[in-house]
Amino acid sequence: MKDLSIGKEGPLIFKFAMPMVLGNVFLQMYNVIDSIIVGNYIGKEALAAVGASFPILFTLTSLIIGIATGSTIIISQFFGAKDMKKVLRAIDTLYIFLFFASIVVSVFGIIFAEEIFKLIKLPEEVLPDAITYLQIYLSGLVLFFGFYGTSAILRGLGDSKTPLYFMIVSTIANIIFDLVFVIWFKWEIAGVAIATLISQGGAFVAAICYLNRTHEVINLSWRKLIFDKPIFKQSSRIGFPIGLQQVFVALSMVVMYWLVNPFGTDTVAAYSVVFRIDAFAVMPAMMFAAALSTFVGQNLGANKPERVRKGLISTFYMTSAIALTVAAIALIFSRSLMSMFTLDEYVIAIGVEYLHIVSFFYISFSGMLTIGAVMRGAGDTLIPMFITIFALWVVRIPVCYYLAESMGSNGVWWGIPIAWIVGMILSYLYYLTGRWKSKPILRKG
Repeated sequence: MKDLSIGKEGPLIFKFAMPMVLGNVFLQMYNVIDSIIVGNYIGKEALAAVGASFPILFTLTSLIIGIATGSTIIISQFFGAKDMKKVLRAIDTLYIFLFFASIVVSVFGIIFAEEIFKLIKLPEEVLPDAITYLQIYLSGLVLFFGFYGTSAILRGLGDSKTPLYFMIVSTIANIIFDLVFVIWFKWEIAGVAIATLISQGGAFVAAICYLNRTHEVINLSWRKLIFDKPIFKQSSRIGFPIGLQQVFVALSMVVMYWLVNPFGTDTVAAYSVVFRIDAFAVMPAMMFAAALSTFVGQNLGANKPERVRKGLISTFYMTSAIALTVAAIALIFSRSLMSMFTLDEYVIAIGVEYLHIVSFFYISFSGMLTIGAVMRGAGDTLIPMFITIFALWVVRIPVCYYLAESMGSNGVWWGIPIAWIVGMILSYLYYLTGRWKSKPILRKG
């Protein structure tokens, strides 16, 4: 565990964020390797199916993940205040919530998978693979939520290294299972989904066994879990706006596929590939933002609000430097990056056009996330939710739709960074108001 309320702000956040960044590099690696194996050994239809499944999965899980995020903000503030009894109650409550929520989401998604894909007008040749992948993945959702919840709890306690170790093991296992199931067993798209399910489930079980033996706070006993209603209400108050925000983010991704699908399988496949590349590009900013939220939560819990501004400035400089570096790589090596996933020249050309447009603006996305992280760490999640919804639904989707009429798929690509810029400006303006400073949970009783 790490107390982030003591020490130099910038180095603290960097050291706390880097294991999270590395962990998510491995997470994105096995997503990327999934796509590479699918694109090269199964085909572009299967590649499009995996890509189209992601926003559906994100939509189905984002509300639950948001409420879980609210729990980790509470955990970080209780930990900053050294109230270990409430920390343990919050952990128990989160695990109980995640278990029952995963059952509900799994059943719903499995039953309505085909109807969901037809609703977004997924090309007919892609539909069977997409349904198979989504249904198998959802059958093991309880394992995904378990591993996600455990990692989030550890980060709330200031431990970002342990989740990294288990993510590395999970990634290596996923790569091995991918190769065995797809290339050797010839299970095609089903093999990819099963490999992901086994690797995530194994990581969750291994993490719980390890933590029960070694961790000074987490000692999970399923029979002794206690559901604390007041803590859950606090978690929901903070987490529901985050979750609702993520739902709208996820739904906007679904709508993006709805806009892209009419351009055909090649464009859907290209978008599925650049989506993976984008995830690598924006992931460091997301992890630094998550680290900053924990930093803000602990410092406000410890009644040290003066450290928040310094933490924000340091994080912004770090994420900006990373964004500029990744943008340069995406611009220079765009064709090589696309060629890793597919040898189809038309798919590659579409992806290169996307990267040449969007990668210039990764720094805007980083700025938007970093500023928003301060408000989330303080427990002020409602206004950031409205800002995100505005940027995505009032700006991005209409702009993408309008520009697509005259510019084709390139018009869709231009709408993405325009929304990022608007979101960054609005987030900064709200930060300047200072209203978020009055939101910490501990001051509300």
